[in-house]
Amino acid sequence: MSSDSAPRIGIVGLGGIGRYHAELLAEQDAELVGGVDISGDARRGFSEEFNVSTYEQVGDLIDVVDALFVTTPNRFHEEYTVTALEAGCDVLLEKPLAHSVASAERIVEAAYAAEGFCMVGFNNRFSAPVEVIKQYQADGRFGELTHIEANYIRRRGIPGRGSWFTSKEVAGGGALIDIGVHAIDLALYFLDFPRIAEVSGTARSQFGTREDYAYVEMWGDDTGPEGFDVDDSASAFIRTADDRTISLDIAWATNRPTNDAFILRGTEAGATFDRSSHELTIYEDSTAGQDHLTDAEIETRATDTHKTEQRYFLDHVGGSPPERNTVEEGLAVQKVIDAIYRSSEQGRAISLD
Repeated sequence: MSSDSAPRIGIVGLGGIGRYHAELLAEQDAELVGGVDISGDARRGFSEEFNVSTYEQVGDLIDVVDALFVTTPNRFHEEYTVTALEAGCDVLLEKPLAHSVASAERIVEAAYAAEGFCMVGFNNRFSAPVEVIKQYQADGRFGELTHIEANYIRRRGIPGRGSWFTSKEVAGGGALIDIGVHAIDLALYFLDFPRIAEVSGTARSQFGTREDYAYVEMWGDDTGPEGFDVDDSASAFIRTADDRTISLDIAWATNRPTNDAFILRGTEAGATFDRSSHELTIYEDSTAGQDHLTDAEIETRATDTHKTEQRYFLDHVGGSPPERNTVEEGLAVQKVIDAIYRSSEQGRAISLD
C-alpha cells in the first residue's frame, strides 16, 4: 500500500458487528473491498448492501486487501487472525482476543512473528470521557489510582438464548467473556495494565437456564434454555502486585437496576464514568480558604467509539504498529477472565504471580 492510497479493507464475519464496521468504513478514508462468511445468506445480504464481493474462504480475499477486520464468533478468531497475519495483513480483531487463553497465546505468537500487526477491538477506550480520564491521569490529577469499581450490569440482556453467545464451546463463556471483557479491559487500562497477583471470583448461571426467563427485549431469537451452558453473571475481586484493586460486577441478567458505572479512587482525586450515558464527574478536595469538596461534571462531545477506533487503526495500516489495544493487553485481559472462571470452579483465589 502506498502512503497516499486508501487502505483496502476486508471483513471476516458478516453479522451485526461486521455490518456496522462496514457502515462506518463508508465515512472513512478507506476502501471496503469484500467480506467473508460461512453463511450464504450473510454473504448475499452483505454483497447486496455494500456492493462488494463476498467469499466463503478467507484465502479468496486476503491477497487483495491491506487489512482485515475479524468479527467472527470467538472460537474462530485464531483461525482467521493467524491466517491474515501470516499473509502480511494488519488485523483489527473484535474483542475478546479469543475463546481461551491457549488460543489467545497463539494469536500473540503469530503477531510477534508477523510483518503486520493485530489490534484488539476494545472500543470503549476511545470514549471521550475515557480520553479525558487518561489525560488527567497523565497530568497527575488523580495522584495514585488505588481502586477501580467496574460494573457492566444489564437487568435483562441475554443476547439470544441458543445463539453462539450462549455456547461455551464457541464463545468460551457467557456474560463475563462477552461484556465483562470490556469492564476488565477498562479497569486495567485505567491502572496502566499492572501485573496481576491474585483473582477471586464467582460466575453464575441463574436466569439463562430457566424456562420462565422473563424479558422485555432480546438481541436475537430466544430458543429457550436448551444448550445454554454459560454464565449470565459474575462477580470478582482482582489484586495487583502492588496492592491496587479492582472490584468487578457483571451481568447479562439480574434482579437489580442496570449499572454501567466505573468508579475510580485516587489519592488526590476520584471519578465516576458512566459508560452508557458517557457522563463523567471528577471528585476533589482542598483546604484552600476552608476545607471543601468539589464535584466537577465534565461535558464532552458525543463520539462513536467504533468509528474513532477505526480511524486510529486505519492511520496505522501499512505503518508502525498501534501503541493502544495491543495483543499483549488483550492477553492480559484473557488471563484475568480465565482466572475468574477457574476461581469459580475451584472455590478459591487464583494466583497469577
